[in-house]
Amino acid sequence: MRHGVSGRRLSRSSSHRRALATAQATALIREGRIETTLAKAKELRPYVESLITTAKGGSLHNIRTVGKDIHDRAVLKKLFEEIAPKFATRNGGYTRILRTGIRRGDAAPTAIIEFVE
Repeated sequence: MRHGVSGRRLSRSSSHRRALATAQATALIREGRIETTLAKAKELRPYVESLITTAKGGSLHNIRTVGKDIHDRAVLKKLFEEIAPKFATRNGGYTRILRTGIRRGDAAPTAIIEFVE
């Protein structure tokens, strides 16, 4: 039984899920919006929102904490200098998920995840 177990497995090992989350979070911060499957978008949302909440602190400790997940320095700089100040007065809800339909190859539901304005 799965009592109290949260999160989706996404048919991947735990290390693969972590790598997927960091790669998609990096892409989302760099591009501002990405298209992916609905399940991946729903898993990515709380991950990215916690990174933004941490980045809003702005201290060296916060930079190093987020730097454990975001390895690209340019993306890390963008997160702390552009994205976090934009959401300084907002308490959560930094992203939105828009369903885009069904993927042709495997009929997977797709979605766009993007930052709110």
